[in-house]
Amino acid sequence: MASADLLLHPVRLRIVKAFLGDRALTSKQLAAELPDVPAGSIYRHLARLTEAGVLQVVAERRVRATTERTYALRMYAAQMQPDEIAGMTLDQHVNAFVAYVAGLLGDFDRYIGTKPTSPGKDGAGYRVGAMWLTDAELADYLRELTAISQPRLANAPGAGRRRRMLYTVLLPAPNAQHDEAGRPPPLPWRATETKKESS
Repeated sequence: MASADLLLHPVRLRIVKAFLGDRALTSKQLAAELPDVPAGSIYRHLARLTEAGVLQVVAERRVRATTERTYALRMYAAQMQPDEIAGMTLDQHVNAFVAYVAGLLGDFDRYIGTKPTSPGKDGAGYRVGAMWLTDAELADYLRELTAISQPRLANAPGAGRRRRMLYTVLLPAPNAQHDEAGRPPPLPWRATETKKESS
């Protein structure tokens, strides 16, 4: 099965995200974090992800008549590979992005469901900006962003640390048409005003 098909299932995507941040969880602990997902479904998806090598068993212990397994994420296997991404059709990109956004909205809903007193103080934030970059400048920016983020992504859980989810989206804006003088076309409301002024 292609990793896109494996990873973009809504429940499997939530399971994978539950392990982000160098976490090791038992199926019972995972079920407590996904209380809206039936236990049978969690076990099925855990087995599927383990068979595919996305999760690995890092510990086992006997609990009464059963064996309790602790799982951890194999980060490389949990990511779509560059050759697979390069081979995706536009429709597949749309489906993948919808799954990504749905996951983000679900995480936000669950966070708001905890009724936080001050999302800003919690560090919850979302913003959008625009940068004019050549391809080389974009490559430099991505390298610098990785250099800043990578050490922090490797942090282990510890006193005073709270797990914080980082979502990144980078979209090229559509190329705007410019006139011979290099000016962009007037905005629709400006064009209307200009017509009124000249009449």
